[in-house]
Amino acid sequence: MNGPRSAVAFLTPLGGAATPVPSALAWFPAVGAAMGGLLGLLWWSTEHIWPAFVAAAIVVGADLALTGLLHIDGLVDAADGLLPHLDRDRRLAVMREPSVGAFGIASGAVVLLARYAALGSVRPSILLLTGIWCGSRAVMAVIPSLVHYARADTGGLATSFLAKGRVFPGVVAAVTGTAGLLCATMLWHPLAGAVAALSGLAAVALVIWFAVRRIGGFTGDVLGAAGVVFETVALIVAAARW
Repeated sequence: MNGPRSAVAFLTPLGGAATPVPSALAWFPAVGAAMGGLLGLLWWSTEHIWPAFVAAAIVVGADLALTGLLHIDGLVDAADGLLPHLDRDRRLAVMREPSVGAFGIASGAVVLLARYAALGSVRPSILLLTGIWCGSRAVMAVIPSLVHYARADTGGLATSFLAKGRVFPGVVAAVTGTAGLLCATMLWHPLAGAVAALSGLAAVALVIWFAVRRIGGFTGDVLGAAGVVFETVALIVAAARW
């Protein structure tokens, strides 16, 4: 049971401290789906009590709590390191600093505002959030199997996922995550769900391409940023006037 516990401990503040292990990657989509389902249930129930945008604010806040702000922190750190004009070593150093710069603040604010607006504009759906959150954790599990680790020489948060045997869990995550993402989102709305899922995947591909060009691969912060970007883009597309 090291894999499931490690996945929960890495993706949430729950489960206590646990050293990340490669087998945890296979469980990322399941943990993501559970998180999305809980947030979807909260979304559905709170909109029966408060106006839509109040319910949206509650869900955005609950997501931050459920992730321990880890992923939004990754987005902010990645923005501070990847967006300014710096050399590679300085980018990696900036991403490790605890302080937050203008690029990180602006990126975090835009993403949170976009998530809030999208959730406030769509009828609550447990299926939608289950699928999107399953997909976002799946891409976080697949990236270590496909992309070079930018901190391979110095180590970092994601180092433990790079041990021998990570490819099979990554393949499992890709298969189960894709199935969960497409099944849930397309049951919500066949066309809008499919386009939202594909848009999220395209956005993640762009993030990873950018990270590879700027720092030569991914870091733990880039994983967090990829997950948040996937969710945000998928939510924005789902909120379109279909």
